[in-house]
Amino acid sequence: MSIKETIATINQMQTDAVIGPYAIGGAVAANFYPVEPVDTQDLDVFVALEPASGQSLVSLTPIYDYLQTRGCQQDAKGDIVISGWPVQFLPVGGDALLEEALKRSVEKNLDGVPVRVFTIEHLAAIAFKVGRPKDKRRLDQFLEANVLEEPIFSDILRRHDLLDRWLASRGA
Repeated sequence: MSIKETIATINQMQTDAVIGPYAIGGAVAANFYPVEPVDTQDLDVFVALEPASGQSLVSLTPIYDYLQTRGCQQDAKGDIVISGWPVQFLPVGGDALLEEALKRSVEKNLDGVPVRVFTIEHLAAIAFKVGRPKDKRRLDQFLEANVLEEPIFSDILRRHDLLDRWLASRGA
């Protein structure tokens, strides 16, 4: 399995206008920051997608068609497998926090391959908002490693109406 080849394919999809702007989120994105590496089985690719002309819903069909013509197949969960990595393409439309995270994503380097990833503060805010056990563990990991810029993180939480909930969760 080659994450580098997977990212290169996703970059080519953007070059070929199959997808627009994208950024990596989730556990893979967290691994770009100075925290203990997180084991994961898939790659979360957040994309800005527009409905086809005359349509009101976004379709992932063009993405899957493009990748299938290049030999990629879907796994049992429905994720498309690119260079051995199951990939979830997740539209950001309609979620202001995800839209902002995509817009403010940063470019990182993966062994010479450019890749856009969510900032660590956006990863933390998304983890807090989603609140699954694995997201809570990731957020705790960020806090323990002291890698969040507190003013930036607090401002994100404030803008997305999460600050009061955050303060209450911390006993403040």
